[in-house]
Amino acid sequence: MTDISGTKDATGTNGTTYEPSSAEEIILYSKDPATKIATITFNRPDHLNAPTADARLRYADLLHRAEIDDDVKVVVIRGVGSNLGSGADIPEAMAMSMDPTASGWLRELRVDDDSAVNFPPLGSFRHGAAITNWYANAAAGCRSLQEFKKISIVEAKGYCYGWHFYQAADADLVISSDDTLFGHPAFRYIGFGPRMWTWAQTMGIRRFQEMVFTGRPFTAQEMYDCGFANKVVSRDQLEAEVDKYALACARNRPADTIFMQKIFFELMKQNQGEYMGSMLTALFETIGNHAKPDAQELTLDEDTLSAGINNAVKDFDEGFPPDFRLSKSARRRAE
Repeated sequence: MTDISGTKDATGTNGTTYEPSSAEEIILYSKDPATKIATITFNRPDHLNAPTADARLRYADLLHRAEIDDDVKVVVIRGVGSNLGSGADIPEAMAMSMDPTASGWLRELRVDDDSAVNFPPLGSFRHGAAITNWYANAAAGCRSLQEFKKISIVEAKGYCYGWHFYQAADADLVISSDDTLFGHPAFRYIGFGPRMWTWAQTMGIRRFQEMVFTGRPFTAQEMYDCGFANKVVSRDQLEAEVDKYALACARNRPADTIFMQKIFFELMKQNQGEYMGSMLTALFETIGNHAKPDAQELTLDEDTLSAGINNAVKDFDEGFPPDFRLSKSARRRAE
């Protein structure tokens, strides 16, 4: 989910029409056969690297391609600009959820000929469950790294929120700059996130419960202390440190050994219920739409969108202690 500060509304904060970039522009891919290191780069810094639905599908496809490619042993995942990313494109997601034809959701569900398919009607359980259950599928681009049979390294910096937080949690290694904030705005605005099971196992139940119940982001040092991040360095050292780890992983063992190692870890995680956790969260996210909001709660609905989601989110964020705020600018204003 996107931390909205710094982004545009679906209709534009200045009244202009909001047009997302193409998936190919948002998700870049390159590989070096000599080192066997590939790089996936989130390239939408003016929207805090928020991926569109099409970009998330491209991301899943690129990981599948890298898994098959014998020229790749390690994939590095990084972002252009100051942040890894602040989550999915929320204005797009809200527009898709309010479209009575659900054409955007059908496209995200990889239904090519949406003119011949009627989406489950509004008010049915399947209306919400179709998309939330899809997020438990590796082809959807949410838990793709869980099934990736090569080594993945996430370079975390700035915001590491929402969908980008999924990627950090599911990666094999996380190298972070010391100014990174980790978390999921869904805990503040919705209450659930698709990868909760994995986060609880990775962070430890006590620390993760703190993140869920307060909605506050955790610092890089806190994430290192609870075992989520492998290394924390200064921003100017980050890229070199990630490259050092990637090269060591690529040189350490052959691709066949890596494949076997990843199967070992995947079997271990499935024995611990990783996939069941994704399905459980999909269930709770679907029925969570029936939760009655408190009077003071900010709800992401059509009224919020039409009034300007940026301002609504910023005003709500100001009601929390400075070090609990999601926005970096709101945290700075309180200093």
